[in-house]
Amino acid sequence: MKKIFYLAALSCFITFSSMAQGNNAFAVQTTVQNGIIEGNYDTKTGIQTYFGVPFAKPPVGNLRWKAPQPAENWKGVKQTKKFSARPMQSVVFGDMNSRSDGVSEDCLYLNVWTPAKRNTKGLPVLVYFYGGGFVAGDASEPRYDGEAMAKKGIVVVTANHRLNIFGFFAHPELSAEAAYKASGNYGLLDQHATLEWVKKNIAAFGGDPSKVTIAGESAGSISVSAQMSSPLSKGLIAGAIGESGAGINPTLAPVPLAEAEKTGLEFAKNAGFPSLAQLRALSSREVYEIYNESKRFGFPTVIDGYFYPKTIPQIFNAKQQAQVPLLLGWNSAEIPGGAFMFGQPNKEENFINRVKKEYPNDFEEVLKLYPHGSEKEVELSATALASDRFISYSTWKWFDLHRNNSSQPVYRYLYSKLRPPLADNNLAAGLAGGTVKKDPNAPKAPEAVGAPHACEIEYAMGNLHLIKEFAWTPDDYKVSETMFNFFANFIKTGNPNGTGLPEWPSAKAGDKTPPVMIINTESKAIATKDDGRYEFLDKAYGNK
Repeated sequence: MKKIFYLAALSCFITFSSMAQGNNAFAVQTTVQNGIIEGNYDTKTGIQTYFGVPFAKPPVGNLRWKAPQPAENWKGVKQTKKFSARPMQSVVFGDMNSRSDGVSEDCLYLNVWTPAKRNTKGLPVLVYFYGGGFVAGDASEPRYDGEAMAKKGIVVVTANHRLNIFGFFAHPELSAEAAYKASGNYGLLDQHATLEWVKKNIAAFGGDPSKVTIAGESAGSISVSAQMSSPLSKGLIAGAIGESGAGINPTLAPVPLAEAEKTGLEFAKNAGFPSLAQLRALSSREVYEIYNESKRFGFPTVIDGYFYPKTIPQIFNAKQQAQVPLLLGWNSAEIPGGAFMFGQPNKEENFINRVKKEYPNDFEEVLKLYPHGSEKEVELSATALASDRFISYSTWKWFDLHRNNSSQPVYRYLYSKLRPPLADNNLAAGLAGGTVKKDPNAPKAPEAVGAPHACEIEYAMGNLHLIKEFAWTPDDYKVSETMFNFFANFIKTGNPNGTGLPEWPSAKAGDKTPPVMIINTESKAIATKDDGRYEFLDKAYGNK
């Protein structure tokens, strides 16, 4: 009996000891505009974290489809030690990982990582917007985790914003009730509210409200281009980083308000709830299911005369954008060539026929820009053209607009590191940068010819160690260290260059072969060779 008691006691001691060793944090409190919040101070990392901090009122009930309202004050101490619920969304991208506390319309919360000590002031700030096509995404995803960047002396903020029908639905009645007489763009206005919150509160975390860099990937990068363009936000930022995407035709560009209202009204009528009162009376479940049943991929952002006064090219050409340093780029194989070839074999004849179909009046010019003399050339050119049409061209246009309409430095990269093998052979690479369960009946995917969409996020944020699905190699950690340091330097100074890094020159206005930093195992800057492709697409899309 004594032996049993001894073993039980020893077991409890070991359990409690391991728990104590695994939890290195003690509670810390800070005061923000609305009250006192309590987070954790990790004695092992030196980083304080505050998760699930409200930055606006819950957008529920009568506040559904309204611009975000300032958060209400609270009494006592609000616990901010776990991630909030993520915005309403279905599992659009099964490879997205989440640490959030469920899914809810009540989602307007942000997270802070800070290295500040008790007397620290003036730290640079990074606000990172997630990707997901404005239909999915979550500020708690491990790849966006701010701890590594905070260890570099940066205060990091990630924030939720409304998505899909909850974040971008426009309707004539919504426009009529708004003080600014427009609707839609609620997700972008949530991001703006985040920047307003940062301006008012970031000093409490050791941050400098005049040193805020915004960054994001895919829809997050599109968001950066939008906030940089908006008269509401442009004065709240000191720098911008865009990873693959800008809100410029053909990539989720804003549409006129009348068009967005018509789309929303038709959607509502088809759903059987044409009036705003009927729509607001629906439960979260009902709106969620009605939207999913429609098979829509979100709703467009809107030229509303408030957040977006004009298109992004018009704003930049008028030099009305935020005049701040910009670092941006895209990946070498954003989307597979099959997206252009429609699954046809990579034969020269097939490629020529597809180009003729897409560009009947200019096919000869396109064929000169995208070589096609062998199956390998066709595969590479189909990948390049698919990627350009998907997201690379719009990012290039943003780059070109800012370098020609600003005196601020602009730095461009091409991320080219091939992914390592998957750690689990039962998984397959997904569309949003993560993995999904492999379909045993699916045909074998072709070997990668470049870096796919979204794969660079964990490298740039220094978070390879948090992503377990891939078998990272020393080369991956080397690439991550380079990209991570480029980003950290830029956030701190507006210039990515620093000790131990390859020299990254900025692009100058009018330069026909501007420099591009090739980020790979051996990173180096070269004079671009491919801008003829983007100059052609610029004419084709008519983005003036």
